Amino acid sequence: MSVPFFPELIELEAIIEKLGDRAKVEIIDYIEYENYQFPIHCITLGSEQKKVPVIMYFGGVHGLEKIGTEILISYLQTIAELLEWDRGLADRLKHSRMVFVPIVNPVGVFRGSRCNPNGVDLMRNAPIDGIGRVKLYSGHRISPHLPWYRGNHTQMEQEALALCQVVQKQFEQSSLIIAVDLHSGFGIQDRLWFPYASTKKPFHSLPEIYALKALLDKCYPNHFYKFEPTSEEYVIHGDLWDYLYDDFLAKKTNEQALFIPLTLEMGSWLWLRKNPMHLFLRHGLFHPVLPHRQQRIMRRHLILFDFLYRATLYSQKWVNLPLEERQDFEQQALRFWYE
Repeated sequence: MSVPFFPELIELEAIIEKLGDRAKVEIIDYIEYENYQFPIHCITLGSEQKKVPVIMYFGGVHGLEKIGTEILISYLQTIAELLEWDRGLADRLKHSRMVFVPIVNPVGVFRGSRCNPNGVDLMRNAPIDGIGRVKLYSGHRISPHLPWYRGNHTQMEQEALALCQVVQKQFEQSSLIIAVDLHSGFGIQDRLWFPYASTKKPFHSLPEIYALKALLDKCYPNHFYKFEPTSEEYVIHGDLWDYLYDDFLAKKTNEQALFIPLTLEMGSWLWLRKNPMHLFLRHGLFHPVLPHRQQRIMRRHLILFDFLYRATLYSQKWVNLPLEERQDFEQQALRFWYE
């Protein structure tokens, strides 16, 4: 049975229709809820060659944070329009691949709930445990009626498996992958988080992430993002990106292959400054309620998306660095983030 009125899905399907044969579109799973089947769409643009660099975008993992979904739908709309006339973009896509899953948790976005229909927080659902000081919000298995419920330890949820399937497919096809997962609801500053969330230990690709940060700082010295490991703010159980990053390291056969998972955590507390009463609205803490603020957030991150795409396509300044330079970046990163 087709789903009831679902604005974000309607918008996404309209863009898919506009893209036509310029995009490869798959429904990677259906989530059943109240006798309806909610699809999870994956949209792929660009080259199908295995070795091209890949950038991936995910939204709606937490359904309550639907601004991430709306930003990606808006970005896809921009790409669809550019492809009507921008030959430069069309040429770049011959040498790269863009992958979008804008609504990872369709029932959560539809209902305006953080969790999926089973009451599971998908970003606490992976079979990986946090190390160190963990609290209730770090994830638990007490009850699905409480927030941050991790779910069954023997089986990941459909939506989490679908996300993992999309990412792991690229592990087999590309030696350079950047994934960007859009969230909101923490702090007053926009952050770019990288692994780990489950431990405070530095992750393997520390030199590359520091080199990427340095490149962003040089190109856009007035940018407003705080680059940091997720564990700088809190340690959690079950982080999907920690799980996927460790899976990538365990499976990779090419020593030079690189996977950089990033979480764009939009500082939604800033949206409450002028209208604190929005805190009492269902989406108030996670979504810009007023239309003009929503429009501002929808265009706020386009420069970042363009930068990350170019950094993926033209990676010589931060990937496969000479050993001495890589070691230097690693030492700088350790001092900057971990000492």
